[in-house]
Parts: sequence; C-alpha cells; structure tokens
Amino acid sequence: MGRNLKGKELGEGIYQQANGTYCARFIDRFGKRKSKRSKKLQEVRQWLADATYINEHSDIEQATNMMVDAWFEYWIDVKKKTVRPNTVRNYTERYNKNIQKIIGRKILTEVKPIHCQKIFTDMAEEGYKTSTIYQTRIALFNMLEFAKENEVILSNPCKKSVKSDMGKPSQKKEALTIDIQKKFIEYAKGQSYENQFRFILQTGLRTGELVGLKWEDIDFSTAQLHVRRTINRLAKYEAHDGENKTEIVFGTPKTKNSRRTIPLTRTIADELTRWKQQQVQDKIRAGDKYADDGFIVTNEFGHYFEQKTFKDYYNRLLKDADIGHFTFHALRHTFATRALERGMDYKTLSAILGHYSVAFTMDTYVHSMDEHKRHEMDKMDDMFGMQYSISVENQPYPVLCTLSADGCAAHVPDFPKIVITASTLDAALLEVKQQIQKALRQYKNPPIPTKQEQIVVPQNSVLVLVKAS
Repeated sequence: MGRNLKGKELGEGIYQQANGTYCARFIDRFGKRKSKRSKKLQEVRQWLADATYINEHSDIEQATNMMVDAWFEYWIDVKKKTVRPNTVRNYTERYNKNIQKIIGRKILTEVKPIHCQKIFTDMAEEGYKTSTIYQTRIALFNMLEFAKENEVILSNPCKKSVKSDMGKPSQKKEALTIDIQKKFIEYAKGQSYENQFRFILQTGLRTGELVGLKWEDIDFSTAQLHVRRTINRLAKYEAHDGENKTEIVFGTPKTKNSRRTIPLTRTIADELTRWKQQQVQDKIRAGDKYADDGFIVTNEFGHYFEQKTFKDYYNRLLKDADIGHFTFHALRHTFATRALERGMDYKTLSAILGHYSVAFTMDTYVHSMDEHKRHEMDKMDDMFGMQYSISVENQPYPVLCTLSADGCAAHVPDFPKIVITASTLDAALLEVKQQIQKALRQYKNPPIPTKQEQIVVPQNSVLVLVKAS
C-alpha cells in the first residue's frame, strides 16, 4: 500500500513523491511497467483504475485502424466500470450531439487539432453556452488521452492551442432576494411540498441529495445530517426502440466533498421530527400498501419522490405567486447567499454545500454579496477616527416617471433597484416613497440626492422630487 507524505495510505500502486507529485504504477500482463504522475491524486487513481481494467479485459487488436466511433464505444464501456453513471451520460451526450458528426467516421490516428477546433467552433456558431463547450472539450480530451495512454496514438490532438473558451456566457446563478424569499415561503404555506422547499432553503442540499435522504442519515443525538446518496433520473442511451429512454439511478454524491455532514439547527430538527410522526400516521393508514424503504421524503405510501415532481410544482408555484422565473437550484443559492449575509465564512459554507474547493464557492457566490459588501464598507467610515453624518431624510430624491397608455413606470437614479410600475402617476409615486423609506433604513450613510440639472429627462418622461419623510 502506498502512502502520502503524511503517512496516509493511498491504495495499492499509488504513492506520493517528495515534491508532492502523486505516482501510480503497475506491471501489465506482458511484463511492461506502466506509470502515471500528476499533482492531482484523483487523476492518478482514475488512470490506474482504467489501465488495470484494460490490462485484464482488453481484446483490442489493430487499434491503430479503428475509427473514432469504435474507439468511443470501447472507451465509454471502460468508463462505465470506473466513473459515475452521470459522468457516462454526460460523455455520451456530448459525443452523440457534437463530437460524432465531425470525427466519428475518421480513423483515430488521423484526427488532428484542426478537427477538434471545428467541433468547438461549430458549437459556438450553433449557440451553445461556454460551459457546454467546455464539457465537450473534457469528454473529447479524456477520450483521446485514453488512446494516447494506451499507445494507440502518439499525442493528444486536443491540445492547449485548441480554443474552447467561446460560445454564449452561462447565466449568472441567481438567488431569491429577501423580499422574494419571504413572498415565496408565504405563498407556499400550507401547499404541497412546502416542507421540502423550506428544507432546501435551510440546508442548501441539492435536490438529488434531498430525495435520497433516509432516516438512518439523521443523527438526532448529535443534531447532524449525513449526505450519503442521491437519486437521479438519467438518460439511457443504450435503450432500444419502444423502451424507456431514462432510468432512475441510486448513487453516491458527485464528489468526495459532497459526502458530508451538515449540523442541524433546532428548527430543522423539529421539522424532521414532525415529518417522522407524519410518516408513522401514513404507514398506519396505508397498511400493507406502505413501502417502508426508510426514505425521508415520501408520498403517503412511502414511495420516494423524483426531482421532477418538485421542480414542476415549484415552477407552478412561482407562476401563481407572480414572482418571476427562478431555477429550482436558486433555492440552494438562496441558502448560500443568506449564510454569507449573516457572516458565515467561505470555508464553512463550502463544506456545508459540498463544493470541491473554497475557491469555487467564492467564485460562485461573490457576485451575490453587493448589499453585504456595502454594509461592510460602511463600517470603514471611522477607520481614521473620522465620521461624517449627512442627513437626507428631508431632502427630496429625483424620480423619473415615464407615462404610457398602460400606466406609469418610475425609477429612482439614486436607488437603482427601485423600479415601480403602476396604473397611475400618483400610485407610482406613493409606492416610490415607501420604497425610498425602506431603502434609507438599510444604509448607515444613505446616498446624497442627485441634483436635478444632472439628470437627463427622456421624451415622454417627467422628473418628480419625492421626500422620504
């Protein structure tokens, strides 16, 4: 058994060198020594798993004459034994949709960087997002690197010079504002799945993690929740005509960090206790029809839920509440945003969310902290022993009002987030005044009103001065 520099066992055939590099090695069935070095432990572990499997099961001969289609089938079959089903699904989808039509009928050894580049360029022209193009690059690179590692090709044509940072930018991950969150919870009260929505907002669990929870994952004595499994419906590409194209997959969380322990607040613990009591009642009513598989989130007959059930109802709820569109994942982002606003450090939040690195957490959520940043900067006013106190309560703020056949739209240049639409000018101004009052309470040092002469008044608009008091 190999060990790292701290003496921890890494598994057979893997060790860590003095410079920090991890090394995996084994001797194949022909007596040839194979090895792989990387700064990433997971990379050498994956290589060793793939290489040893091939050594034991490979029946490929004349691989140099293989078409890319044939090589992909061989490669993905190996991957099914060594990676998660979701990863296999992603690789297969990207190959079938984007890679196959460009190089599928080419001889593997004849694939050049220009062919790889065309895959990504075509995707960008077709309107794919940058993140999807990047996923395609990962699939292509790994497939070709596998061929290189097995000496089928001399080098990987998907080189660094092949550009994939193109396409449409991905949508910014949104979180519900405090006001929208309150409105959402209020509207969901007493309706189906209210508890599940609240649970995600209180824990930041992924939907697949929530539906995969069992009572054995809850330790009430220590007030802890253990994330150990997920439930997902994934595409089944090997399905034949007439068969279901998807299947339910019970798996482990996506990464090592995703298998985590989350402390329970008193509110969450009490809520779980009520869920358990409700299940006992459901079990009594259903009798022999109850499927007691230990899941926490179930219907009245003990059957677990699929993610789609929640998402469909969630979208209907948003529409009925006239809140606007937010992805279901926004509930998880909302938890993270509220946590940061309350002073939770990024390292702790990263561990609770199950992210693979603190850097990813910071990169994902730093954009949502504008108001928190303003609040923190307000604390710097007395940094040099000086404080400035400017009263704006009795000073009027300019409001731009645009009139149309549909009513009046008003916004306040000094408070960009205040945008009001009403049936009349008077109604719009009344709402604007209330919003300004609310905004002023959130600032230690509110903005000084912009002078009238500095504001350009568009056609069909009027400038109105509104006092907050």
